[in-house]
Amino acid sequence: MMTFVNGSRSGGRRSRAAAGVGTAVAGVLLMAGCATSGAGSADPAMNGHGQENHQAEASGDWNQADVMFAQMMIPHHEQAIEMSDVILAKDGVDAEVVELAEQIKAAQGPEIEQMQSWLEEWEAPSMSDGDDDDMGMEGLLSEEEMDDLESADAATGTTLFLEGMIEHHEGAVEMAEEHQENGRSEEALDLSAAVIETQTAEIDLMRQLLEG
Repeated sequence: MMTFVNGSRSGGRRSRAAAGVGTAVAGVLLMAGCATSGAGSADPAMNGHGQENHQAEASGDWNQADVMFAQMMIPHHEQAIEMSDVILAKDGVDAEVVELAEQIKAAQGPEIEQMQSWLEEWEAPSMSDGDDDDMGMEGLLSEEEMDDLESADAATGTTLFLEGMIEHHEGAVEMAEEHQENGRSEEALDLSAAVIETQTAEIDLMRQLLEG
């Protein structure tokens, strides 16, 4: 049986995470609205943040909702892998948590490569450092939270890892669900459907592990 420290992160953190996902989802809907017809295109001059938009015009095979999905999911996946690396580096972590972290890395690494290849094909940029904050993606762990995870012992680190990854997955599932409503690329839609199925199952598992 696993042993965890009592307590969890504050409700305020969860509220901020939910608000962040809502803001990001709103961005997806806004961008998707620019490319809902045939070979429609986004505004070539400005994006929703008042910055120059370098994204290519949407084609009949994909739209800006597909672009936004890939742009936002890549940093989500990258930090999930980083979190997994941190917990895997600790001694004394329960075997089920080790297996989960390895599973996350094995699934999300190739998905990052796939999404990056789509952005290259669509001539759309990946997010630069800091763009995830601009889009309100507060579901990502802060630098301080990552430091706490890295410095924690196995028991405390396991709790932080599971709680943080649940929030990560919940945000990813919400973005994937919105993409299912607004995306056009068949490949991207297949991926967002897989994200919903896989990460929902992992959320259930992580809650069971926390209840221990």
